[in-house]
Amino acid sequence: MLMFKTYFDRLKAASTLRNSFFILLFLLPILITLTLFFSEDNDEFSQMGNASYNGDKIHARCDAGTRPGESGAFNGESTGEGIKYNVRMPLNYDSTISHPLLMVYSPAKSNRAKTEKMTGLTLKATTAGFIVAYADHPELSPTSTIELGTIPGLIAKKWCVDEKRIFLTGHSDGGTAAMALAFMAGTKHIPDAIAPSAAGIDYQDLRDRKCPKPIPVMIMHSANDHLFPKYGVQSSGWWAACNKCEPIPEKIKNGCMAYSGCANGVKTWYCEGDKLHAQWPGINDTLIDFFVSVGR
Repeated sequence: MLMFKTYFDRLKAASTLRNSFFILLFLLPILITLTLFFSEDNDEFSQMGNASYNGDKIHARCDAGTRPGESGAFNGESTGEGIKYNVRMPLNYDSTISHPLLMVYSPAKSNRAKTEKMTGLTLKATTAGFIVAYADHPELSPTSTIELGTIPGLIAKKWCVDEKRIFLTGHSDGGTAAMALAFMAGTKHIPDAIAPSAAGIDYQDLRDRKCPKPIPVMIMHSANDHLFPKYGVQSSGWWAACNKCEPIPEKIKNGCMAYSGCANGVKTWYCEGDKLHAQWPGINDTLIDFFVSVGR
């Protein structure tokens, strides 16, 4: 009996080991997929396009050899205080031609890779001739916001960026950072246009702020944003006043509300969606067209 018990114990152990092996084989692809998905340097959603370098689109140039950055996707770039960001080039990036920069800031509890996936901006933006960068989300404060504002300058040292065409966007806390950088005293010179989404800034936050010089603004906010309800309506009104626009906006073809008569002809739009707060508005064609039009 002891012999049979030993035999069956060994058989059971072998069966358990075999089952564990098959379970591991089954789980391994899932674990690899999850690791790639949550990786901060995931290139899965980094499909880039070829830019069209027509003469009428070239605003300025960089001297050959002055910008060491190459074409492609670059991960893990860092600010002086350690905020990580990823950079995407057009596939046919020309280091002697200045490019508009689209800076995308992440929402809370997110990172640069997740934000690239969520927004889906890379292909369309690079095809339109933009360099695109995605930054991690730091704990938001005036100090960390200023640090986020250093990223465009760092990119311009490595790649050929037109520093008169620096455009900021971002979602939730990322939208808050994009908007704050446009009115904070030490950073308002950085952006040439902004398009914050679901930003947590309302009129109470803005009413005592000094207006920056007129700047193109596209506010994206949802009517179903229950975390920051009506904040987009309030902030767009403040920006319209700062831009010296007529007080009543009118609906335009793309569905946004546009203020007219703004100083220096700057565009001031309010684009309202119907998604929940956590969701990117998904109007990328409108967003890129806005930045292209104000950067001419």
